[in-house]
Amino acid sequence: MSDDKLPAVRAEEEHSQVQVAEPIPDPGIEPHEYRITDIDPKAADRVERQVATMFTLAGLLALGSCVAYFAIKRDAVLEFGPLSGNANNMIIGLCLGLALFLIGAGAIQWAKKLMVDEEISEDRHDAHSTPEQIADITEAFQQGVAESGFTRRKLIRRSLFAAMGLLGLPAIVLLRDLGPLPGRSLYNTIWAKGIRVVNDVTDRPIKPSDMVIGQLVNAAPANLAPLQEASPVAYQNAKAKSAVIVVRIKPSEIQAPPGRENWGVDGILCYSKICTHVGCPISLYEQTTHHVLCPCHQSTFDLADGAKVVFGPAARPLPQLPLAVDSEGYLVAQSGFTEPVGPSFWERG
Repeated sequence: MSDDKLPAVRAEEEHSQVQVAEPIPDPGIEPHEYRITDIDPKAADRVERQVATMFTLAGLLALGSCVAYFAIKRDAVLEFGPLSGNANNMIIGLCLGLALFLIGAGAIQWAKKLMVDEEISEDRHDAHSTPEQIADITEAFQQGVAESGFTRRKLIRRSLFAAMGLLGLPAIVLLRDLGPLPGRSLYNTIWAKGIRVVNDVTDRPIKPSDMVIGQLVNAAPANLAPLQEASPVAYQNAKAKSAVIVVRIKPSEIQAPPGRENWGVDGILCYSKICTHVGCPISLYEQTTHHVLCPCHQSTFDLADGAKVVFGPAARPLPQLPLAVDSEGYLVAQSGFTEPVGPSFWERG
């Protein structure tokens, strides 16, 4: 760079370093006002006992909710004039609500009366922290822990730990209301050997001649409809697990997994309608690729290749129902599903 250009460059650098004045003057920090607990140790101890009392009562209320769960009859009723409610639920809810309130109130009292409340200010800085800034932040955090009195005020610390620990007990106790474990019920459906495959809309049994290549039909077991009048709840539970899709593909395009070569009838295959990801119903079929798509999370299965997963979060193929033809020419199941239908649940391990 020539000497005649140096003065201009220096002038530009000096201009860029000039700081622009703030449009609003910095008001600064108001003088700190000391609290009574800052100057009177007895007042601080009194507040400490108040906070510890709140935490202790919270723990006792948590225990009380567990006692109420077992001690109060499930059909007991509390009446308040024209209002009434289940005594078991009301007492448990009241105990837990008060326990949570006391923990929150104790924490607020601790923060307002005992923790250091001096205001500080610092200039705005870049989002990226330098090693020196990280060290300063770590030191400030450790200082904050010390100033909070958490390590020094043992009464508060111990009562808080006790309250938080006891507050977890009602959650464990209330798990009992979730009902009995499902056991093996999720492994089985109402499909069985010889059960006819019927159209889900018309309830008519399906013959191979009723389907053309490329067609997909939503279907159900023939023994599902009688459950609707006998027990609506049992009907809904059975339908949720036994719903299937029936598709007809050119036999030359089917790649049957080993052992499933005779599970279809003239290119007609049957799979569970329930996605193995989170259990959404599946019926979006693409004829040219033989892919069926789950509308919830886009898991895609190849029906011509054992319904294996070709895309999406599903972890396993759709369970396949082996088909046969009965003496009257209708499609029937060779057996029930050989694996659980629906999403992979925790008991499968």
